Parts: sequence; structure tokens; C-alpha cells
Amino acid sequence: MRVDRFLKLSRLVKRRAVAAEMVAVGAVRLNGRTVKPAADVAAGDTLEVAFPRRLLGILVLSADETALKRGVPSYRIEDEKPLCPDERPW
Repeated sequence: MRVDRFLKLSRLVKRRAVAAEMVAVGAVRLNGRTVKPAADVAAGDTLEVAFPRRLLGILVLSADETALKRGVPSYRIEDEKPLCPDERPW
């Protein structure tokens, strides 16, 4: 599944366009690397998502689209760090 679609279906981001923009500007890392919005996410991958006030470290539990649409837990938060609004995490 695409990383931008995963962020939308897992309800980490409200809209897919916003998720794609976050990935494009480098606010999302997949397994420690910056990626494009079309990068594939699989179970067991780690995501780092930088929001304006916090940095989330996420372990992907499921990347199955039908399971995500049914509301099955798709990720587990491994790490959460607060950020200053002016601070860029990377």
C-alpha cells in the first residue's frame, strides 16, 4: 500500500492530499529513509511522522486495505517526542 494512502486510512492524517504533501516535503520517513508518496508500506515497517508539535515513531502492524477500512488497529506508537513549532526534526 502507498505510504500516503496508509497515513489516510490509518487516520493519522485526515486527507490523502495532506499526507502526500507531508511525504513530499520530507516530514515522513519509512525505515529511516525519506521516500516518495508512492512508496510501499508493509507490516513490520517503521514510520517516523513529523507533525508541527510532535514526532511520532510508528510500527506498522497491518497494511491490508480492507482491514484498515474495517477499523482494525494498523499501527502501534513506539516513540513520541514533543517538538517546538520552529524546530525541524531532520
